[in-house]
Amino acid sequence: MTVAAAVKGQTAGARTWSSAIRIASVDIFHDLAAAEAIWRGFETSGQSFTPYQRFDFLAAWQRQVGEREDLRPLIVVAHDSERRPLLLLPLAIEQRWGALCASFMGGKHSTFNMGLCDRDFAANATEADLAALIGSIAERSRADALVLQQQPLRWQDLPNPLALLPHQPSVNDCPLLTIEPGAAPATLVSNSFRRRLKGKERKLQSLAGYRYYVATESADVCRLLDWFFRVKPQRMAEQKLPNVFAEPGVEQFIRTACLTPRAGGNGCIIDIHALECDDEVIAIFAGVADGHRFSMMFNTYTMSGNSKYSPGLILMRDIIDRHAGQDYRALDLGIGSDEYKRLFCKDDEAIFDSFIPLSLRGKPAASALAGLNRAKRAVKQNPALLEIAQNLRSMFR
Repeated sequence: MTVAAAVKGQTAGARTWSSAIRIASVDIFHDLAAAEAIWRGFETSGQSFTPYQRFDFLAAWQRQVGEREDLRPLIVVAHDSERRPLLLLPLAIEQRWGALCASFMGGKHSTFNMGLCDRDFAANATEADLAALIGSIAERSRADALVLQQQPLRWQDLPNPLALLPHQPSVNDCPLLTIEPGAAPATLVSNSFRRRLKGKERKLQSLAGYRYYVATESADVCRLLDWFFRVKPQRMAEQKLPNVFAEPGVEQFIRTACLTPRAGGNGCIIDIHALECDDEVIAIFAGVADGHRFSMMFNTYTMSGNSKYSPGLILMRDIIDRHAGQDYRALDLGIGSDEYKRLFCKDDEAIFDSFIPLSLRGKPAASALAGLNRAKRAVKQNPALLEIAQNLRSMFR
């Protein structure tokens, strides 16, 4: 069976495939520098991509984290018949379940994964285009399976072409705050909640030098990160969670991304928002932004007595107000079901995964990984099962 037939066979509901396949050729790179010019060409306002797939973000991740984990880049570039780039997939290969699996670069530090797409291709791609792409990857790479997780169905106003592949819901959805043009503050954060936060903030406002700001100077960025890497392990230990920031290369990756300016100015690859007074850092939220959406990556707050005034929630309100004032249209606090996210994000954005076998050896691996994620989602959707799983996890730790 051909890859095209296999993909078609796995898609719910038989559909007629278009004969007009725009993808005429596929290049595969194993070196980021070789793909850099094409990659950066996608990072313009006329294309479709998330901030997590920026070259500088993933280059820093690959150098500091990917290489330490022995992940080999597999950068796929699809062209049309005139060699115009249509799509770039920033993937990396690793051994999983006895097969070579290609996944999006960025690992657990990339909230959303997606290809970088030509705008017209994103809007008009067909199943035949995706079958041609998958067939070329199968023929021209050593990958046994594609493991493409945590993908949005759409980004801004365009569909994600990879949603044409067979897919299933991710383990978690993403809580989302949609910001309508000219939205009144009460539609974003209710007046009653604002009053509660203002009451708490009055206690903080009495502190000398109390302020909210976005760190733009390297000295401030470094100082805030020094504080974060001291405090976050303590917070995670309180919650009996593993310290993912202690994994090899992660701190170096975050420091690099927080100090690297975004192409075209307007902040860095990762922006740090902070509440601070003269005596201490009170809270930080760090995330990525693209002029349309702010997406939170990591946060923590003080271990001092000032923590009782909910500084994290106050800071989140400030971030929402700031981005609404800059005509942003969406804000998310990362994929997951933490209770504090629901205080701000009332909607859910559907996120999907695709597990596509490329070889006979890849079939059992893709099937096992897909089944594992379905089981995880089932647990997350069932409060009783989730409580049991959390208790077991706590016992084993």
